[in-house]
Amino acid sequence: MRLAGMAAKTASVIGIGQTDWPADHARVRAGQKPHDSYGYAAEAFVAALADAGISRADVDGLIVGPTVAYERVGELLGLDVRWGGQADAMLAVLEACMAIHSGQAEVVALVYGNDQRSAAVNYGGADAQGGSAFLSYIYHAPWGFTSQGALYALMARRYMQERGMSEAELAEVAVAQRLAASRNPQALMRKPITVEDYLASPYICEPLHLFDYCLINDGGVALIIAEAGKAKRIGRAPVPIHGIGRHDLNTGATSLEPRLTDFYQPAQRAVGDQVFTMASLGPSDMDALQIYDSFSLHIPLALEGYGYCKTGEVGKFMREHGISLAKGLPVNTGGGHLSESYMQGWNHQIEAVRQLRGEAGERQVPDCRHVHYSSDVAGKAVSIIYGH
Repeated sequence: MRLAGMAAKTASVIGIGQTDWPADHARVRAGQKPHDSYGYAAEAFVAALADAGISRADVDGLIVGPTVAYERVGELLGLDVRWGGQADAMLAVLEACMAIHSGQAEVVALVYGNDQRSAAVNYGGADAQGGSAFLSYIYHAPWGFTSQGALYALMARRYMQERGMSEAELAEVAVAQRLAASRNPQALMRKPITVEDYLASPYICEPLHLFDYCLINDGGVALIIAEAGKAKRIGRAPVPIHGIGRHDLNTGATSLEPRLTDFYQPAQRAVGDQVFTMASLGPSDMDALQIYDSFSLHIPLALEGYGYCKTGEVGKFMREHGISLAKGLPVNTGGGHLSESYMQGWNHQIEAVRQLRGEAGERQVPDCRHVHYSSDVAGKAVSIIYGH
């Protein structure tokens, strides 16, 4: 997707908010129901509004996550906006930037809430969320796959066979993200693990171990994005968006061909060209990465696809160069979906903002100036570069 005429730094993030994920999780595990998805979304929005230091009257655009309805969220939050809609975490940022660029809105709230744990949402099997309407592209149903874990296990096996990555090298992802989570008071899984711990953990769907799978928990996240000039006037600590891009792989998408043959990397290369060109930056300029990680395999695929290492060398890159706060290029500095919280890509965005503001506490990346966000889900690759 070429975003003709849109310049870098057209818009900036001026506010972020979230619910208390550990407290949410503890209450749910105790059998309580703190909120439904709308309640979590509202709590996160109030926090983001306070973080930005603005009032709801300043907000003239609204995008909600696909777990809630746009109209109802607007009613509940008391927002009478002139523009809005519904999108996932990645496309919400792109759509907000495009709305601001085209003059349809100046200050856009992005709001997400999910009660997936307390509601016992099922992401696998014939009764998975969304039902048969989505099974054609989420699961390789004709071959008996009943979960996304089975799909990513197949991808991982083929990738390991073709490019030589070992299970011990894939373990570097879970180990690095647990280290990050151990320094994050809002992470759910804070006990550090080792490569040996990973290898000793049970397979869920071989070759994927327990630590390769994301968490399932309740919570909410919100961001407020404003036109760059207005952001400087009203925002407390604006974080400019330097680049955005998207490229879809539609041919064969319903049979999962793009994932299983080329591991999404043609889309990643195309998006990398878009986003790095728009930002006038490259992989070597990035101080941290935030990569959507419903499964650990997303990390090595993105590292190769966006040019952080050579094709076929990502196992060695992770093992020798490093992808943790202790060594190398920090990836998912909050702990990601594997160890922090499964907010379907939304928590990665607010972690990027915190790093660039210098507000990440013990997990802060020194002199963090540029953060690259990547997502590869359901046939589309999306990238965002946040910076100073």
